[in-house]
Amino acid sequence: MALTGDDKRVLLGIARKSIIGRLGNEPPLAEVYESPELSTHAGAFVTLHKHGELRGCIGRFTSDGPLFETITEMALSAAFEDPRFPEVTMDEVPALHIEISVLSPLKLISDTEEITVGTHGIYIIKGANRGVLLPQVATENGFDRETFLDHTCMKAGLYPGAWREGALRIYTFTADIFSEDK
Repeated sequence: MALTGDDKRVLLGIARKSIIGRLGNEPPLAEVYESPELSTHAGAFVTLHKHGELRGCIGRFTSDGPLFETITEMALSAAFEDPRFPEVTMDEVPALHIEISVLSPLKLISDTEEITVGTHGIYIIKGANRGVLLPQVATENGFDRETFLDHTCMKAGLYPGAWREGALRIYTFTADIFSEDK
């Protein structure tokens, strides 16, 4: 999928308007977008930062609905349902920085050498344990491949190095990442 600059601006606007609308007790956005890219079914994550610190991040790998609806749902979830943070308040909205990651389909890999740091995100599954880190997490934190895998394991509630065992599945994905300031 090739999102245009206009598509990205629309999606960022949808995310912000959705959060403000919920805080103002307004009905959900009812707009429909005709752009084929905005109507495609794709997974996405919405990440909120406040003063450079994570304030919420929620996403999904697939979607049964159009991308613009997925962005609405993930923006609201990041703002109001991320269990790591209290709900966003209206006073915080001006300080929020919104980042969107539109995801490629997941690819099951058999060799960790297939992971390119800075290009791939990682999703690890072992039994009921699941953890995901977006591609930008590795570059923002200066992770090499092994450190990236270790941190994804820890996000899944596993110990660092658990990825070296054959009893788990590792998926990669890419993302079109954009934010309000880019």
